[in-house]
Amino acid sequence: MYYQVLSFNHHNCEQSLREELAFNDAQEKRSFLNELVEFKFIHEAYVVSTCNRVEIVVATSDNFSAYHTVLGLLSKRSQVDFYRLKSSGRRYDDEEAIIHIFSVVSSLDSLVIGESQITGQVKEAFKFSDQNKSAGTKLRAVLIYALKCAAEVRNITKISESPISIASVAVAQAYKIYGDNISGMRGVIIGAGEMGKIAAKNLLRLGCDVLLLGRDLEKTQKIAEELGENVKAESVENLAKYINRYRLLFSATSSKEPIIQPRMIENANFDRVWFDMAIPRDIGDMGLANLTLFRIDDLKTISNENYAMKQEEAIKAKDIVLRFKDEFYIWLKASSIEPVIRDMRLQAKESIEKELQRAIKKKFVPAEYEENMQKMAEQMFKHFLHNATQNLRKDSTETENSDKVAIIAKIFNIDY
Repeated sequence: MYYQVLSFNHHNCEQSLREELAFNDAQEKRSFLNELVEFKFIHEAYVVSTCNRVEIVVATSDNFSAYHTVLGLLSKRSQVDFYRLKSSGRRYDDEEAIIHIFSVVSSLDSLVIGESQITGQVKEAFKFSDQNKSAGTKLRAVLIYALKCAAEVRNITKISESPISIASVAVAQAYKIYGDNISGMRGVIIGAGEMGKIAAKNLLRLGCDVLLLGRDLEKTQKIAEELGENVKAESVENLAKYINRYRLLFSATSSKEPIIQPRMIENANFDRVWFDMAIPRDIGDMGLANLTLFRIDDLKTISNENYAMKQEEAIKAKDIVLRFKDEFYIWLKASSIEPVIRDMRLQAKESIEKELQRAIKKKFVPAEYEENMQKMAEQMFKHFLHNATQNLRKDSTETENSDKVAIIAKIFNIDY
């Protein structure tokens, strides 16, 4: 069994392509996963689709076939040319894939190093696929080690000392523009999801009032109440009114189309600072001279500054990732030998039963001795296989001996 990741993220892929590949609802993701695992060489899969990345993670028996299958299905689903996807995405196989997954979950591969959202997003991605029966024990084991790795990165390094998300970077940029004058301003936040809540909390810390717009007004009001008295809830249906009343706006919805268009603007001379934190984008091409607009990729410069400050801690964190990768493979090899040992013992037991019945039939052994003879034969085989199985367990944890396990499996005709 092998592991593979096909990644389209902020390192190797422009925002427009990530928008085309994004999974915008559960049914899209479910259909894609179901198609993937119909192929016999793809055992399990899950999809991570966030504002900064679209990644397909698979457990497979054939990396070459899995790679081209994922590309083909992505191309069919998104209508993006197969060869464009092939040249834009990054492929990780086996140990590289494990290192990549551990790095992503530990937030070392994020646009903002140390942000905490991605850990939960990967957990949710696996949970969705697990409930859909398109992921299971093979990828669960990877995630368990990834979460252990992420916890140690947080505990040992200072990389998450001041955890930052895209939303908090956006608010920090707004503060850089307005300075202390931001206190008392009202920030409009479109979208009551996790990104919107983080933006709201950061604005409240700066002394801002918040107007939270959502599609489900009852749910939005409940979130506003949880955030505090300086947060008011409104329906997104009133969006046009508020973008012409307030200058500071943050948008993070799951809409498939831009929800803010030039035709909605009543006063083009009104100074505005907007942050589009959504994939696909929420804000269309506005063409307004007095609009300062930041999209997700525009925040790369800011995040790079954070990265420079955390570079030393990131190096420590990468050493932790490599150690956990080694520990995972030791566990994986040790656990993979157990089916081989179990099948060896089953074959021995079947041989005992077969030969004992033949001996009884030919009257070599009296029938009344069958139980005692069987116990004796089983003990003999157990003793005979003891040293061999102990050596197999030991060799299975050592990389240089991993071929021995495969050879033994082949000798005993065991599907390894």
